[in-house]
Amino acid sequence: MIRVYLHTFGCKTNQYDTELVRQALEAAGATAVADPGDADCAVVNSCTVTHQSEAKMRGLVRRLARTRRDIRTVVMGCAAALDDGAIARLPGVVRVVGGADAGAVLSALDLPNPAVSTVLRTSCRGARAWVKIQDGCDEHCTFCATTVARGTNRSRPAAEIETEASALAAHHEELVLTGVHIGTYGSDLGPGHSLGRLVERLVARVPRVRFRLSSVEATEVDERLADVMIAAPGRLAPHLHAPLQSGSDRLLKRMGRHWYTADRYRRRVEWLAGRLSHFGLGADLIVGFPGETDDDHRRTTAFVERLPFTYLHVFPYSERPGAPARRIGRPVDPAVARARAAALRDVARDKGAAYAASRGGGAADVVIVRRRHGRYEGLTGDYLTVYLGGESPLPDRFDARLRLEGGSLWATAAAAASAGGDAAGVAAAAEAAAHTRS
Repeated sequence: MIRVYLHTFGCKTNQYDTELVRQALEAAGATAVADPGDADCAVVNSCTVTHQSEAKMRGLVRRLARTRRDIRTVVMGCAAALDDGAIARLPGVVRVVGGADAGAVLSALDLPNPAVSTVLRTSCRGARAWVKIQDGCDEHCTFCATTVARGTNRSRPAAEIETEASALAAHHEELVLTGVHIGTYGSDLGPGHSLGRLVERLVARVPRVRFRLSSVEATEVDERLADVMIAAPGRLAPHLHAPLQSGSDRLLKRMGRHWYTADRYRRRVEWLAGRLSHFGLGADLIVGFPGETDDDHRRTTAFVERLPFTYLHVFPYSERPGAPARRIGRPVDPAVARARAAALRDVARDKGAAYAASRGGGAADVVIVRRRHGRYEGLTGDYLTVYLGGESPLPDRFDARLRLEGGSLWATAAAAASAGGDAAGVAAAAEAAAHTRS
């Protein structure tokens, strides 16, 4: 029996791809192990978003070879898709598989390779699991190499997604709908297909489970999608991670983010926030992009301060091979970029703390994500981390009352298992919202 260690770098889409590979490995008779010291082989899913993610991947591959001199490592994913031969030369690497071809991974490890299932049936990630609804992207942001690595937009059939979600809902309490550009879901499938229609279908036909959108452009959240979130927050989490990248229109144009302006982003976010009682809002920001000035940074900071963000992911610009930004100009001095990043993270920390404090004393729908150091860690619908004492067993999902203590949110279980509400009632609410629109 072959023992395989799996490790993933990068986004939730990569996490999903790894789970599909794990399922294929186990179907072929292999066993997934948590300790690389126990492994005969390793599968490393790579990311190419920043040079740091690639450096961490190379470091891990080298450590694996030092841990087990005879280990056979397969590197897959986005960085693998753009490899010029450097990854293949790392110690222990027997194959580089661009993208997420589970069959190619099995072949690389000399495992039986029957028809590999494209439907994920369960996940090893506890109460949460990912569902990839599309892959690729048709946009060409000048800082991004993901389009080169992942290709153009490709949506999965809605029936296949429903089948997968139904299987996963039997084992998990939250399903995260993920992809590279999920707001464009269905654009390649023809009229009648969209992200909003898909979510309506899943909420109506896959009972009980809480769905969550991974990362979606703010301007691609339409009324259909918002209505489901408002009518049934226990079924579609009241949370958006809406990439912003900059609050300066001048920089957005340089970045190739042509489909929105800062004002369009603001109006859509404020429209949605005004319709929800609780709303988790996150964004990605790039600092130090070629040509970014002090005025651009001030505009971004003022923009962030104005909107109801509850957290931010702030990244210093990282030049990527094949991305057009390399030809735009020189990046900002690294010291300046680090200072700008630190300033934005300070703003984000203050806004996040204020939002968490406002939730103290309120109710929440909590899904347990891990147990460590004698306590549970949970996630609310609006994407807040909460803690509970670990003395008594808890269901994977429950209603809770929140309290702020020592700068952290703690939860007290109020009622077990019914946090999502009656499935038929929720489906009726979503159906009523759709009927109102028509």
